[in-house]
Amino acid sequence: MESHLKNLRHAVLRAVRSVSGTKNESVATAPVRDQHRSVRKPSRSIAVIDIGSNSVRLVVYEDKTRNLAPVFNEKTLCGLGREVQSTGLLAADAVEKALAALKRFKALCRVMRVGEVHGIATAACRDATNGPDFIARAERICGCSIEILSGAREAKLSALGVASGVYKPDGIVGDLGGGSLELIDVRGHRISRGVTLPLGGLALQDASQKSLKKAEKIVSTALTGLPALKAGRGRTFYAVGGTWRALARIHIIQSGYPLRVMHGYSIPAADALDFARRLRRLAASNTLADIETVADARRPLLAYAALVLEYIIRVAKPKTIVFSTYGVREGLLFEMLPEKEQHKDGLIATAQTLNELRSRSPRHADDLIMWTDKLFRVAGLRETDDEKRLRHVACWLSDAGWRAHPDYRGEQTLNLITNGNFGAVTHEGRAFLALAIYYRYAGLNTENEAPDVVRALVPPAMVDRARLIGAAFRVAFMISAAQRGVLSHTHFRNQGRKLTLVFDKRAADLAADRVTNRFKQLARLMGRSSAILKP
Repeated sequence: MESHLKNLRHAVLRAVRSVSGTKNESVATAPVRDQHRSVRKPSRSIAVIDIGSNSVRLVVYEDKTRNLAPVFNEKTLCGLGREVQSTGLLAADAVEKALAALKRFKALCRVMRVGEVHGIATAACRDATNGPDFIARAERICGCSIEILSGAREAKLSALGVASGVYKPDGIVGDLGGGSLELIDVRGHRISRGVTLPLGGLALQDASQKSLKKAEKIVSTALTGLPALKAGRGRTFYAVGGTWRALARIHIIQSGYPLRVMHGYSIPAADALDFARRLRRLAASNTLADIETVADARRPLLAYAALVLEYIIRVAKPKTIVFSTYGVREGLLFEMLPEKEQHKDGLIATAQTLNELRSRSPRHADDLIMWTDKLFRVAGLRETDDEKRLRHVACWLSDAGWRAHPDYRGEQTLNLITNGNFGAVTHEGRAFLALAIYYRYAGLNTENEAPDVVRALVPPAMVDRARLIGAAFRVAFMISAAQRGVLSHTHFRNQGRKLTLVFDKRAADLAADRVTNRFKQLARLMGRSSAILKP
């Protein structure tokens, strides 16, 4: 038996040598092994290490594109700026904690094979006398240069972040960090010159010796009559920064708001003013410590953030407060994009990416856009530019749930869209898109009605519109089976109150009873009778 196996091994080796043209076994078999080795492509991921006055953070994005997709996000609350106002120095223990965090971030970038790493530092490092020494040590650890942002540049990047993550922004951007507050006017992509003030939470706490009364005098003196705020009357104030996001989180929970999405969360200015004053009273009675939704290290700063927000509202008199999770980091990457890419619609870019990743036939979405364009035109359905934009986005998202179990496609896509990590859409817009795709999958029967908490986010007329678009999608997908090049073989005719769906010869066999029933349902939503016409 052993001799037989030995002879078999020799026979195999001779065969390999004859094919490879070599007598060396290891060399002969190497090309076979190499066939299974994958060639590592250069990573397209990009990371930002953000050394703030309160937190030190690493965010890794999938790619540098118009629709940023964060794949990793971690922060450490170090408090670098907690003594800068009084001592002029970064606290020694905070420095060591920050450097330890940076060592981990460097290791994470190596493990994740990040393609590009960019470092930035804000108020604490630019104001402290030992800031340059700390940055030099940080650069040695991170292996990249770290830009110490001036106040004006920090304000500009915050505004660019809002321009990236908010659709057609118009108002004042306020970025509240641990060490400073930046204020800057933004109208679309037009950005004015910003100002920076030492009103960050840690800076106020330090300068006021933890006295809210003293802090109020500092804030009042700095903001009352400030020219940068005068242009905010009746417009939107965009609140950027971790402590303001913490305020928004508390407001969401206390108000019972159905979404936990922070970006785009909107509060009427009058309500935000009342909320900020109430938080200050809670701080005075030492009851803020019980707020479990906010990190321990950030809780003491809530009262200062509320104080600054209160005075901004009183001075600027904005109409609405909108919280933005897009800020300096996103602005930095937005600035790197070509101008043509910057002017793309962020929501459409995201929807197109999801379409490519999740749809059975991504090009079918283009057919669906043209098909619904014709439907709305022939049926005389009016829509604004914003409504048309959302309808087109819904077309790109229309096949996103096909891999889910049929019984749960509506529910899963509803959750995907309402809670998706993307910008350039309001919460009302999110809910509308989610409802349209929900009705596309779940149908329009009353027993399959969408959840009340989502429908409550949009006016009744928008719910009706979402149902209509969902019904149109149900007809289109029944005809085309999600394949491109099919819908173009159908068109619409409108005669009085009668809407007709016409099939040409090549698509005639697709006009079955299920298509007829779904089209009848669609026409009924428009107050029309219906007919199917085929050769």
